[in-house]
Amino acid sequence: MKVLGLVCSPRKGGNTEILVREALGSVESAGGETELITVAGKKLSGCQGCESCLSTGVCCIEDDMQDIHRAMISADGIVFGTPVYFGNVSSQAKAVIDRTYCMVFTKKLRNKVAAPIVATHRMGGAQVLSFLDFFFTNQRMLLAGGVIGYGWAKGQVEDGPGAWGPSAVEEARSVGRSVVRLIKRLDAGQK
Repeated sequence: MKVLGLVCSPRKGGNTEILVREALGSVESAGGETELITVAGKKLSGCQGCESCLSTGVCCIEDDMQDIHRAMISADGIVFGTPVYFGNVSSQAKAVIDRTYCMVFTKKLRNKVAAPIVATHRMGGAQVLSFLDFFFTNQRMLLAGGVIGYGWAKGQVEDGPGAWGPSAVEEARSVGRSVVRLIKRLDAGQK
């Protein structure tokens, strides 16, 4: 079992990354393999709407997204983290989401387990979580819960509350365990 943690924050080591790492820690504790990709510092262009991927099955833009595509395809599950910026996902997260358009018709993400992790100061967490659920559903991925962690300054989420409990960190660990359970159930059903 392999789970990709995708951190779509422009800030390295920030609240989003902390929560994604906590979720991946639960996967590793269950014997799973993990990979962490942070988009900070990567070159990611937005979708050009050229629709060349409809005939080729791959995005024609040459940048760091090809590595992210490969990692997403090779994973059994994806923990997708983003901060809330102006009530929505970060621009980096939106670029990643838009650039997976080439995978909708090729079904390369279909039946992969997905869990969103959202870091926010105060507001917007629920609507971003809902947007990410829509993205996963559109790709025909299987949802394993989600996390909203609250914190303002870098690292503050470690002591901050979660949306459904007293600790954002424990929610992230719990969603990591949920990802593992769902992947195992899917694997058992295929045998």
